[in-house]
Amino acid sequence: MKQYNPHEIEPRWQKAWADADLYKVTEDASKPKRYVLEMFPYPSGDIHMGHVRNYTIGDVIARYSKMRGFDVLHPMGWDAFGLPAENAAIKHHSHPAKWTYQNIDTQKASFKRMGFSYDWDRTVVACDPEYYRWGQWIFLKMWEKGLVERRNSPVNWCPNCETVLANEQVTEGECWRCHGAVEKRDLTQWYLKITDYAQELLDDLDQLDGWPERVKQMQANWIGRSEGAEVTFTLCGPDGEAPAEPTEDDLITVFTTRPDTLFGCSFFLLAPEYKGLMDLVAGTEYEAGVREVVEQAAKVSAVERAQGDREKHGAFTGRYMVNPINGEKVPVWVADYIVSDYGTGAVMAVPCGDQRDFEFARKYDLPIIPIILGEDDPLYPQLNGVQERRVTSVDWDHAYDAEGILVQSGTYTGMVGGKHSPAVDAIIADLEAAGRGRRKVEFRLRDWLISRQRYWGNPIPAVYCPECGLVPVPERDLPVRLPKDIDLAAGETLATHEAFVNTTCPVCGGPAKRETDTMDTFTCSSWYYMRYTDPHNEELPFAPEKANRWLPVDQYIGGIEHAILHLLYSRFYTKVLRDLGLVDFDEPFANLLTQGMVLDEHGEVMSKSKGNVISPEEMIAGYGADAVRTYILFMAPPDKELQWNEDGLAGIYKFMNRAWRIVNDLVGQAGDETFYQEGASREEGEKALEKFVRERHRVVGKVADDFDRNNFNTAIAAIMELCNAAGDYLRKCSADQRAACAFSRTFDHEAAEVIVKLMAPMAPHWAEELWRSVLGREGSAYEQPWPEFDPEQAKADEVELAVQVNGKVKAKITVAADAPEDDVRAAALSAVEAALGGKDVKKVVVVPGRLVNIVAK
Repeated sequence: MKQYNPHEIEPRWQKAWADADLYKVTEDASKPKRYVLEMFPYPSGDIHMGHVRNYTIGDVIARYSKMRGFDVLHPMGWDAFGLPAENAAIKHHSHPAKWTYQNIDTQKASFKRMGFSYDWDRTVVACDPEYYRWGQWIFLKMWEKGLVERRNSPVNWCPNCETVLANEQVTEGECWRCHGAVEKRDLTQWYLKITDYAQELLDDLDQLDGWPERVKQMQANWIGRSEGAEVTFTLCGPDGEAPAEPTEDDLITVFTTRPDTLFGCSFFLLAPEYKGLMDLVAGTEYEAGVREVVEQAAKVSAVERAQGDREKHGAFTGRYMVNPINGEKVPVWVADYIVSDYGTGAVMAVPCGDQRDFEFARKYDLPIIPIILGEDDPLYPQLNGVQERRVTSVDWDHAYDAEGILVQSGTYTGMVGGKHSPAVDAIIADLEAAGRGRRKVEFRLRDWLISRQRYWGNPIPAVYCPECGLVPVPERDLPVRLPKDIDLAAGETLATHEAFVNTTCPVCGGPAKRETDTMDTFTCSSWYYMRYTDPHNEELPFAPEKANRWLPVDQYIGGIEHAILHLLYSRFYTKVLRDLGLVDFDEPFANLLTQGMVLDEHGEVMSKSKGNVISPEEMIAGYGADAVRTYILFMAPPDKELQWNEDGLAGIYKFMNRAWRIVNDLVGQAGDETFYQEGASREEGEKALEKFVRERHRVVGKVADDFDRNNFNTAIAAIMELCNAAGDYLRKCSADQRAACAFSRTFDHEAAEVIVKLMAPMAPHWAEELWRSVLGREGSAYEQPWPEFDPEQAKADEVELAVQVNGKVKAKITVAADAPEDDVRAAALSAVEAALGGKDVKKVVVVPGRLVNIVAK
């Protein structure tokens, strides 16, 4: 028998597959389609075990789908723009393109070494001009549609990366990439108006039945729909008097989800970034205090400032607001826990109903007016039915934000208050009638800030002309190419590269300047999966009929860390491209699998910075790619964390050698290495054959079911069980005995084929060698149909059941698989009669196929 040698067979079959162009997509419309896609990687170096897990999952699904008769699209590319390449180029006095393409070559070689079934003719690389040209084209179409805006506003600035960040790229006050502290700066930037799709992005989460609930909830929370009202307050003059006829500058609007609590507003808050704040205090005794709060707030991220457990800081502005519901004047403060990203940057403070306002009021000795109470509150008897203000301070230790009864609230006193209460409806109606408010839905989601002040990104196709103003680059002039001769190590940027900056106006032909910001790299990854359907199209980003045939992606695979960034942006892009008439579907990814992290032996996440990365190449050198693939799938369910343990890899390698020997033995190629052992009786051999036949059908059905649910670890365990049954059969039936039996002669070869086919998605080189060289079959194992199975033959004639007495196993019984429950009970009681010792049997519970539990006292 030829020994299993992965180091010999894997390179040979990889070359054969490449020469035959085996994985080229056929686009056979007579077959149902299946689009299998793993999130494309960033080429920052060679792949690690996290990559191996992600891409092996996708490869198994693609191979299995092909064997089940699907026309499969399984492409790969690289998300190639971004800071790592630019920083590496600066460090090594090189160019980002050189660093990027070198790493792409390295990763591609590793992917091929793993035997992944990608159609390399469909490769998409984000930094290729033929790709980013269409990213610019989509930007221009969004501009035409009114979804692009350039405006001045407070933005997140990362001093380390020297660029702005979208809100989604700030995590607990830190940059998503470098983890450095993020600051606020007032800058003019480019935005995509994702907020125009906020409601649809929220509503369509209900379509995503194939997504993890956790991911959908994360997106719903980030979109953050709130129902409430806009309420307009009037700013008093420096003398404290309200203007008789307020101008637009005198009116400040807030958004609140609790307009029913307006009578409890005892002060008014402005965010440190609020425009015009410093004008309110200029030249007054309050200016210094307000300026100090503003300056200190700039050093803390908006996320940290908004957190409820952080100490709050503020200053009185010396000004007052008129509450529109009752005409009362309330003092205006600046507070660092108010941020401008949500609502209007102004807040009506109701300390009795909001914990942060409550803590601020306590710190600065501001009134806490009780206006909503539970009937069990000690104040309720005193204030029940009271419309006018009696109490302005409370002896509470926290705010009351639940539903309750309004008190001290004028004509609304006695009504039920809460987010969706009758009091809310009544107060909004009265505000609308008075012209001081309106019903409003607000979203936490902000417009997507896409400007980046770095070189290695997709240039924004815009020109600044002194005569024509801001104009888009015409489609005929796309792509706006990055200059190749930039010297990043010398500090040169796009803004200082004169050959890039200086251009002519496409409208008037006069001298003009190019936009020097590049787009957020997430614009590249928001539509790449569509380009895969038509990667060589020179007229459009993709032909609509091709995208509509393949999309949405049937199975998308990637980390949960992309739940808010990439996945939300991709959903937005899909809806925009739909509205542009390029696609006819609403959502890009029908099913999402978020694979778990790969941990080192100490339970730490593997990362280059920690120096604990396990190189796949080291493991392949010892055991081969197929063993690595199979092991990483066997270790844990794909959505769970996986703790790497090389000892288990040796065990999988041993199993593959054993399965190799079984296949050889079944077709008479084992020679002296046959499993057969002398001494087995004919009856034992027949029983072993019966079990092997049963397992052949049961395991095929189970593996298919497990694969359909992405339960690869249990599928591999089932194949091991089939191999155990095969080994037992081979030990108890000699080659001569099997040759003398017509059924065995046929079944042995068919069973060998089944084992090879079941293993083919996980171990393609192993399977191909056995299929071609040992079984002598034509064509690739990859192209074979999935084995059929008969559910009737999968049923066992007899089953072994454990018998428990009060939860402890006391015996085992063997009964007919279809034995009536009364017969099972009788057999179980008979088997444990001695163990019962005369106790009174209270209950007998039969768990079919597993056990019988007897409760006795």
